[in-house]
Amino acid sequence: MSNRLIGYARVSTADQTCDPQIDSLRAVPCDEVFADTGYSGSTVNRPELDRALATLLPGDVLVVARLDRLGRSLSHLVALIQELADRGVGVRAIAEGVDTSSGAGRLVMHVFGALAEFERTLIAERTRASLAAKRRRGETLGRRRRMTPSQVKAAAKMLDDGESASYVARLFRVDPSTVRRSVARQRQVAA
Repeated sequence: MSNRLIGYARVSTADQTCDPQIDSLRAVPCDEVFADTGYSGSTVNRPELDRALATLLPGDVLVVARLDRLGRSLSHLVALIQELADRGVGVRAIAEGVDTSSGAGRLVMHVFGALAEFERTLIAERTRASLAAKRRRGETLGRRRRMTPSQVKAAAKMLDDGESASYVARLFRVDPSTVRRSVARQRQVAA
């Protein structure tokens, strides 16, 4: 079982520097430090984070200067830390004093997990409330249809007259599958 400390630093813009984070990681001291420059926390692919995660072995600890350098959101952070825990890897955040390889650190992460679940629940509730309000106001939900009802009627007539869906689609500047789906929906409603 490995017992390395692997550091990770990140700044959002190229004109910022990771030096303060790297200095604090080297003071730990980390065996190796990876740093992403110019990558927002919301960016899914962060090459140096991916490299750091790939090097981690059971017993290792991923060290960050602050937790916000690691996760895109609270729920993403909790999921990443859980994924690492499943691999036998701990996480240490210097500024927050969190170390998931200790009992107290695991407790803090459970609290974070509960907060992330609460955040997801609030988002879902707000979404449902917003959709209900739109329905009460009579607003249509979802994406706007690519073809108007009169275009669908014209497309159906053209298809009945033997024109191909590809030809009709070019006329209305949509995909042939849109023509077929729209016409089928109209016929289903009429039936």
